[in-house]
Amino acid sequence: MPSKHDLSGWLDERAERFIGMSDAIWREPQVALKESAACALQIADLRADGFRIQENVGGLPTAFVAEWGSGGPIIGFLGEYDALPNLSQENGPEQRPIVPQGPGHGCGHNLLGTACLASAVVLKDWLESTGQPGTVRYYGCPAEETITGKVFMARAGVYDDLDAAITWHPNWINSVSKGSSLAVDNLKFRFRGRTAHAAAAPEQGRSALDAVELMNIGVNFMREHVIDPIRIHYVITNGGGAPNVVPDDAEVWYFVRAPRREQVEETTARVRKIAQGATLMTETEVEEIFLCGAYNTINNGYLGDLALAAMRELGPIEFTDEEQAFAARIVEGYPAGTRETGLASSHLPASLLAQPLNGEVHPPSDEGRVMSGSTDVGDVSWITPTTMLGTATWALGIPAHSWGITATGAMSIGHKGMLYAAKAMAIVGYDLLTDPAHLERAKAEFREATNGQPYKTPLPHGLQPVLP
Repeated sequence: MPSKHDLSGWLDERAERFIGMSDAIWREPQVALKESAACALQIADLRADGFRIQENVGGLPTAFVAEWGSGGPIIGFLGEYDALPNLSQENGPEQRPIVPQGPGHGCGHNLLGTACLASAVVLKDWLESTGQPGTVRYYGCPAEETITGKVFMARAGVYDDLDAAITWHPNWINSVSKGSSLAVDNLKFRFRGRTAHAAAAPEQGRSALDAVELMNIGVNFMREHVIDPIRIHYVITNGGGAPNVVPDDAEVWYFVRAPRREQVEETTARVRKIAQGATLMTETEVEEIFLCGAYNTINNGYLGDLALAAMRELGPIEFTDEEQAFAARIVEGYPAGTRETGLASSHLPASLLAQPLNGEVHPPSDEGRVMSGSTDVGDVSWITPTTMLGTATWALGIPAHSWGITATGAMSIGHKGMLYAAKAMAIVGYDLLTDPAHLERAKAEFREATNGQPYKTPLPHGLQPVLP
């Protein structure tokens, strides 16, 4: 009977299939909620492999669920495939966009989704070959970068019967996450005023842009009176058309983040009051466009231990001298001190900087900490025990969401990290499918972490996704 030790070999045998998929997604990067090519590619692959497919999940055309098997336990893998704007880049060691200002996979989601799919595929093959009861699912999740996809999918209930969720993220090193992330609200404020000639009749105008700027000033003064971990940031998405016309339409886009969901909601309520205050100062009106909200992440420590054990069993990723040299040239393209700052912020030792790539397995460095970013994985983690691991797919110490990440996403460095992640996740899935004690311990920890608090969608009643 095949064992978990066979899973790595099965993945190696199918490596070209998964590398080809990942590279195809990398070559056609599409931003949040526009990921039609990646979605179609993965659906076709999984359908041909015998998976049952549920499309358009949660009202999102690029969200789907693929399932194989029957009965419990039900193990799910959370894939992503959205790209980022303005991060087009050749898979070379110097910054050179393929399409100027075009999108690119500067967070490695072409690797992320494909590895999760690969794990689901080999676990399906194992279930099929052994007759073992159980169900494996792959979740095609769009729009992680706008903290959207999994939240609408969660509201649709597709995670409710999951026994455990497994995912990963491309990273500098091989490790697991035991920390948390910030909960977030993603919303826009659109102000409307009255247009007029800015020089000839300014008194007749009521500037929507003034309202935006006054709102931003108010929020910036509020920063002094919130707890330190709260993060509030914005961009003006519409500031008017010409300086000699009083703008009657202006818009600002906000992310409001805090360590816990209730803190986000309290802070957003204060931001809303400031927006109303801006309308009083400018005699304008404001419309709120709530795009999405998400929870902080609860990483399940027991599942994390299983994932770390799997990586230690696999051993380090072996990078060649050529790959080290490639990464070293990428590092040269960043300002001095970038890597030191990055490692310090992640609480990793500076000794790791000795090599541009590090394939060793490391203990978690974030236990008890809250990272300053957000992810919609957080919502899943409030529904079922969830773990996230990371593997080395880019040059050590360079910042995420930058050109150097895109550069290694469709070559051997990224491929090695992707296949390594797929193997580790498949092993965790095997452990959960074959030993009920693992799930019992993970669920006991989940119940304690959530303290009996049921998941409640952060989406306002009736809210539909804003599709491009």
